[in-house]
Amino acid sequence: MEYTNLAYVLAAVLFIIGIKRLSSPKTAQSGNTIASIGMLIAIIATVLSFELLDFKLIGVGIIVGTIIGSTFALRVQMTQMPQMVAIFNGFGGGASALVAAAEYFGKYDTTELGSFISGTIILSVFIGTLTFSGSFIAFGKLQGFVSGKPIVFKGQQIINALMVIGILLLGSFIIFGVNQELNLFYGIVLLALLLGITLTIPIGGADMPVVISLLNSYSGIAASATGFVLMNNGLIISGALVGASGLILTNIMCKGMNRSLANVIFGAVGLDEQTSNDGGEQISFKSSTTDEAAMILDAADKVIIVPGYGLAVAQAQHAAREVADQLEAMGKTVLYAIHPVAGRMPGHMNVLLAEANVPYDKLKDLDDINPEFENCDVAIVLGANDVVNPAARHETSSPIYGMPILDVDKSRTVIVNKRTMNPGFAGIQNELFGFENTVMVFGDAKEMLTNLFKDLKEL
Repeated sequence: MEYTNLAYVLAAVLFIIGIKRLSSPKTAQSGNTIASIGMLIAIIATVLSFELLDFKLIGVGIIVGTIIGSTFALRVQMTQMPQMVAIFNGFGGGASALVAAAEYFGKYDTTELGSFISGTIILSVFIGTLTFSGSFIAFGKLQGFVSGKPIVFKGQQIINALMVIGILLLGSFIIFGVNQELNLFYGIVLLALLLGITLTIPIGGADMPVVISLLNSYSGIAASATGFVLMNNGLIISGALVGASGLILTNIMCKGMNRSLANVIFGAVGLDEQTSNDGGEQISFKSSTTDEAAMILDAADKVIIVPGYGLAVAQAQHAAREVADQLEAMGKTVLYAIHPVAGRMPGHMNVLLAEANVPYDKLKDLDDINPEFENCDVAIVLGANDVVNPAARHETSSPIYGMPILDVDKSRTVIVNKRTMNPGFAGIQNELFGFENTVMVFGDAKEMLTNLFKDLKEL
């Protein structure tokens, strides 16, 4: 047992180092490797610390899990990475709930199930099951199986509160030994499943980055609670690290979306979207072509590229890199502006641009890049919408009011690429599109950038 705990300490150190290195694109890959080694050490230490294990069954589980995981990881497109993260969160929470439930089924009719173990089992099952159902609703919203708009109904918050009270009452009966009936346990599982759904459906698609990071935190908390059930220090530590880092990331995402953490937790995220209109007053805009955009860029000295979800959908990251390389060959300075909630998950744009081998030092976050727009000749907006909407600064009735945005409108010229004039996930028109210094170039981002690259080379 002593050697096992030493292995867990080593694993925890590697986890912390790995998480620290994940904070920078330059070191993220090595950070992921270091954390993976830590997890391998923790798994080996756990397996060796138990006797009478069926290693054949463990081997079968490893093989099946490896095949399924590798298949999905290799086949998933970069645009579907947020959906994959949501599913992983759900499976993590579900696994914790299943392990805790197995402990309950094995001990519920014995004297081994004290109030502490009962409490941690209920906590793990509650949070794990809620994470499971909530994550799959988030997946459905991102994939389009479930409406990306908030789904609300009368008395929704009251129903949520009643379900929480029901879970607390049922859990109290079990914890304090009033009644150990399996039906009470099944009731907790059912209520937690429903609560995960009802807490997630009122959240709009625009707020999915916040929800994903919060559900990631939930999965960590569920794992840590299961660690207490099993009295496994490695699981307690790793779950606590995931839970804490997820909450920190959630807080960062909340600031990026101008949401409070309480607003997210109580399921009110995105409810204001239902009051926004899809159209509003029609915006008068100037439409342009790639050859005209190329001439504008030819006269520029400093260019800032702003990637958004449209870039991800079109898989245009490599085309964006080609355009940037051509501009640099023409003597231009090129930077990339990364909004913390651009795309559908934290770091979505960073991952896409890293795949295209964009130099890390050219990726600038919101605080670093915003002062650069005032002396920027051309800002190229690729599929971004709400994160560049100036209404966030002054329109108090807007659902994005107060949200930190990229100050692209302060550039001398803004070239915006969109497929159509449809509003973004917040459901409102972007007033930037009608500004005097803005020109619209419509079409698929990859096709537009490919044509722009050809036009630049011909100058």
